[in-house]
Amino acid sequence: MAEPQTQGPPSIRRDADGVVDVNSLADIVEWFLANDERTSRIRHPNTDELFKWKQADDEENGVGTYPFENAEARFAIGTLQALEHNNTEPLLKDWITDVLEALGRARETKLELSHAYDLDADAEAFSLAKAGKLTSNIEKRLYLSSCWLEALCTAEARVLGWIYKELYGKDFEPATGTSGTETSDPTESPA
Repeated sequence: MAEPQTQGPPSIRRDADGVVDVNSLADIVEWFLANDERTSRIRHPNTDELFKWKQADDEENGVGTYPFENAEARFAIGTLQALEHNNTEPLLKDWITDVLEALGRARETKLELSHAYDLDADAEAFSLAKAGKLTSNIEKRLYLSSCWLEALCTAEARVLGWIYKELYGKDFEPATGTSGTETSDPTESPA
């Protein structure tokens, strides 16, 4: 028997005046968390451990934090806030471009440190355990921040790229001059 085909993300709903229904955006975020492999990594225990480390590290270093319950809540609320503050096509395009650039830098930094210290020798180890091989606190903070940003930016780019297409009727294309080390476009439509 053939496997049932997964239905794609729900559509954006608008009220009679054409204003986007925020609940429909939340439904889209939830669909991606439940059905998109790259977005659902935000729910993985490793990602949540990274989030908790990042919160504690920020507090120790005088950076203000909001007491989100977990990585998933941080991602979901941050994504909805990004849409609220970047409420035109040029603003959203610039935001997604910035997210992709941050993702590229985070991935590159993580890979450089991983190769230099053979951090991926134990592929099953969580990022905090891998960071134990690093020789300085600065390297540990850089590696763990990069791991966190890679997970967060991948998830955000996936969801925002799809919402961009829904809102503006065309695929997202990064603003010119975007650099990064992406091997696959995190904004491509989910399968």
